[in-house]
Amino acid sequence: MEITQEIDAIGLLCPLPVLRLRKVLEGLPSGAVVRLIASDGASWIDVPHFCGQTGHELISAEDTGKTKIYLVRRR
Repeated sequence: MEITQEIDAIGLLCPLPVLRLRKVLEGLPSGAVVRLIASDGASWIDVPHFCGQTGHELISAEDTGKTKIYLVRRR
């Protein structure tokens, strides 16, 4: 799977990781995949909720302890 763009949201608090994800996805073509790396624990709830509300596909979510890593495919 090819990652189109990566977002480093480490150190940013809610809702900034999701806002950055939304902005990046808006500028990409359908099917593009974005990797979001965040340290805010609230992103564990916010990113899946955002994807569910907007129709983007949450491909994976990984909790490494210090960071959360998400792969999201643009609808």
